[in-house]
Amino acid sequence: MIRIDGKHFRDEQGRTLLLRGVNLGGSSKVPYSPDGRTHLREGFFKHREVSFVGHPFPLAEADEHFARLALWGLDFVRLLVPWEAVEHAGPGQYDEAYLDYIRAVVQKGHEHGMRFFIDPHQDVWSRFTGGDGAPGWTLEAVGFDMTHFHETEAAFTHQIYGDPFPRMIWPTNYNRLACATMFTLFFAGDDFAPKTHIEGRSAQDYLQGHFIAAMQQVAARLADLPNVIGYDTMNEPHRGYIGWHDLTQHESRWRMGLTPTPYQSMLLGVGLAQMVDVWSFSFTGMKLAGQQRVRPNGVRAWREGADCVWRQNGVWDFDREGKPHLLRADHFARVDGQPRDFAHYLRPFVNRYAAGIRQVDPKAIIFIESDALGGEKLERWTEHDAPNVAYAPHWYDGLTLFTKRYLPFLALDTHGFKPVVGTQAVRRSFVQQIKGHVEQGRSFLGDVPVVIGETGIPYDMNGARAYQTGDFRAQELCYDATMSALEANLVHFTLWNYTADNTNARGDGWNGEDLSIFSRDQQRNPKDLNSGGRALRAVVRPYARALAGEPLRQRFDMYTGIYECAFRPDSSSSATSEFFIPTLQYPQGVRVSLNEGTYELDMTKQRLFVRHSAKDVPHFLRLEPQEARRPQGQRERDRRRALLFGLGLWLIWRLLRRRR
Repeated sequence: MIRIDGKHFRDEQGRTLLLRGVNLGGSSKVPYSPDGRTHLREGFFKHREVSFVGHPFPLAEADEHFARLALWGLDFVRLLVPWEAVEHAGPGQYDEAYLDYIRAVVQKGHEHGMRFFIDPHQDVWSRFTGGDGAPGWTLEAVGFDMTHFHETEAAFTHQIYGDPFPRMIWPTNYNRLACATMFTLFFAGDDFAPKTHIEGRSAQDYLQGHFIAAMQQVAARLADLPNVIGYDTMNEPHRGYIGWHDLTQHESRWRMGLTPTPYQSMLLGVGLAQMVDVWSFSFTGMKLAGQQRVRPNGVRAWREGADCVWRQNGVWDFDREGKPHLLRADHFARVDGQPRDFAHYLRPFVNRYAAGIRQVDPKAIIFIESDALGGEKLERWTEHDAPNVAYAPHWYDGLTLFTKRYLPFLALDTHGFKPVVGTQAVRRSFVQQIKGHVEQGRSFLGDVPVVIGETGIPYDMNGARAYQTGDFRAQELCYDATMSALEANLVHFTLWNYTADNTNARGDGWNGEDLSIFSRDQQRNPKDLNSGGRALRAVVRPYARALAGEPLRQRFDMYTGIYECAFRPDSSSSATSEFFIPTLQYPQGVRVSLNEGTYELDMTKQRLFVRHSAKDVPHFLRLEPQEARRPQGQRERDRRRALLFGLGLWLIWRLLRRRR
């Protein structure tokens, strides 16, 4: 059983744990039957007639996938359980077959040493607003007609837009009418939409109540399983319109393609044409590319007989001549004259959610998330708030994620949206960005553990050339920079992601994303568990699993194979420290150096056991491969190759700009 002790997770022996694993899995966002991958349109709106049983994988494949993850030392699993998977058929109608299936998956994982925390996953609210998460009936309950979201720009979906789907455009849905409305109602409907009720309850109470009740159903199925340590609150919760100061202006960080302001979104939603800004994204950042007239031609995002929620609540209205008029541009910024921001509403939700989960599983750890970019602040936690919590932010190399190009000498600081130039500066920036998440979490939540709940790379970077050439060195270089930054901060993490049914053609099956560390299309030998892994040289690394003391430092060089760890032993503990030593990195064996204490190496289990000495001094461990390596030449070739490729891209970009 894992418990929280200050900023650490500890096991039954009191050892300090350094947890690492994966998100399972990318395709869990969509139904298994009928096939819900986002490039498929047929049957899309039959949202009550779906099943998620089979995602993350059919039970018959569970032993294979969990054995592979155990072989790779990735035994901490963030298990995606979308709200829609549990309650798609209608309010209060739970999918018992799915709940039984999830229990069976977790039980199978236990046989392979997997620990789980459950993630009620969502992106931009739901599949019908361009992402995943909430059931379709939540949109119908507030009056939306999902079949008209495309014409009114209320949502931008792969299913309706078709191929090729614009790269990384799906996050723009956070600020479109449908998604922004739902998040605003979910977190702050009582304040900003007091006239909107569903089945006699406020929209906020109704939506939160059903979400929490659905997750209670999951917790009830899993409460007695010892390898479930807790529950995420909600993946990347969003403010919607909360805190928006002027509805006629762009205030969101991420703008791409057609980007209506909130007020324009509301007017488009009732069928009124608007001249909308068009934004583009490049290595230099976001810029206004022009304008385009959007003509819904009278088509409404609201079902017949339903009024716009925001007109109903006095944000805007028609004048006597039938022309729209904005009544309160700062409607979402203030309540009774007092400023309001997202943190004001996230905190009571987390407490309500934690109380609901703990009615079923009192021992559960609650993993608290902020928004996707970590830009939203949390309110300071007190003794009156939910105890036994951890902070679980996400971090990606934003430039690589959004452009699908890796340039080791160029990155984007996601905290300030500032460019970082220089190979070493980029790697230092990664360390500092993750450190910023750690400091933010502890400044608001106190001395709690920090788990980077998502981090990863797009494997189809650089035009997906690796799938044709089999050369994943660019992906290795990219992932190594991420892993090194995580290790430098001694944080726990779950990589995004492991998708059992990933393909080169369709990636993870969702909005064109392809971040899985495994793919059948790279699997040359089904009998070899390593086969199918992608960029494993960077992903599968030695690390300290459990320390009888305080971790001080650890680092790994994927070129030399040298691993170093420093820790201060707990003199009052007689427990043995445990390290993961992957045979993938050390096929010919490993040389061990230890300044104090004794050790036992068992490569059949990929474990090194260290018993510390009685001396109260730091212990230093160093591992080296038995075989001689000449890493410098390859390291320089990889860097030179990436540099030349990046310079080529930069020159092409400059030429294109001149032609414009």
